[in-house]
Amino acid sequence: MAKLTSSTTSVRKLDKVINDKYALYNGDCCEVVPELPEESVNFTLYSPPFSELFAYSNLLGDMGNCRSYEEFFTHYSFLVKALFRVTMPGRIVAVHCMDLPTFKRDGEEIGLNDFPGDIVRCHKEHGFIYHARFCIWKDPLIAATRTKAIGLAHKQIVKDSALCRTGIPDYILAFRKPGENPKPIQHKKGIRSYYGSKPIPANLEIYGSTEDQSKNKRSHWIWQQYASPVWTDIRQSKVLPHRDAKDPDDQKHVCPLQIDVIERCLELWSAPGDIVLDPFGGIGSTPYCAVRGGRKGIAVELKPSYFRQMVLNVKSAEKAQKTSLV
Repeated sequence: MAKLTSSTTSVRKLDKVINDKYALYNGDCCEVVPELPEESVNFTLYSPPFSELFAYSNLLGDMGNCRSYEEFFTHYSFLVKALFRVTMPGRIVAVHCMDLPTFKRDGEEIGLNDFPGDIVRCHKEHGFIYHARFCIWKDPLIAATRTKAIGLAHKQIVKDSALCRTGIPDYILAFRKPGENPKPIQHKKGIRSYYGSKPIPANLEIYGSTEDQSKNKRSHWIWQQYASPVWTDIRQSKVLPHRDAKDPDDQKHVCPLQIDVIERCLELWSAPGDIVLDPFGGIGSTPYCAVRGGRKGIAVELKPSYFRQMVLNVKSAEKAQKTSLV
């Protein structure tokens, strides 16, 4: 397995927890990531602050505190530049995001900003290849109840359906660093683990030990789910514990990334022993899954209460390695 070297861990931080399986930092990702060794990261997965949509903290370095959409991307571009430097050639950086609603209260018309599109443009400007986009289905009724968006209300159909729209889905955007991957991610026995809500057809289980992968119908079925451009089988409620990460003055609830999404991305774009980075660590969902799956996790989180919960969660991954999340 790859080793977390002293050069990997001698970076600026407010606090840190480091061992041979993970390196967790309470600090600013725009300061920590540029000090990681060049081309040392095998895979990166993160969910950035959604511009100024949510206020996560009152810290100056928090990208969620940018005064405008344009200022956010000025700040964000520093991170993307650093990610390009630390990523191994031929490997992937994956970003979880969504279209961002605009509001009349902010002096704008009701509509959407193409946040995913601007993320794509930012990564391409810094040298990444736009590799893939996966749409994560969301239940419109749940979205309507949670957001109170007029475009999702049935009464808007009655009043004037010109304002009606879809429930806003999530996306996983994948970017590849140019160059040949020096460490191929091989599945010599096919894809063995399926992360999602659909039951694997019982008649396919007999193929789990098939050596000829051209005939491994079980692995083929799993791959069909993963290769679908729309992921309809993500279990939305399967997330890490996060209530203890909230501060009393938090303006918004914590929104951890679903375990199914993380596990699926790790299966596709990393291998056991790889170093996996999350520059917006939150409560530690990505390093938790990385460690439990035999990878090494590096995560950076600016907010102290989130960092403390991240440490607890990732430490528990050592005990739960290779087991199912309860």
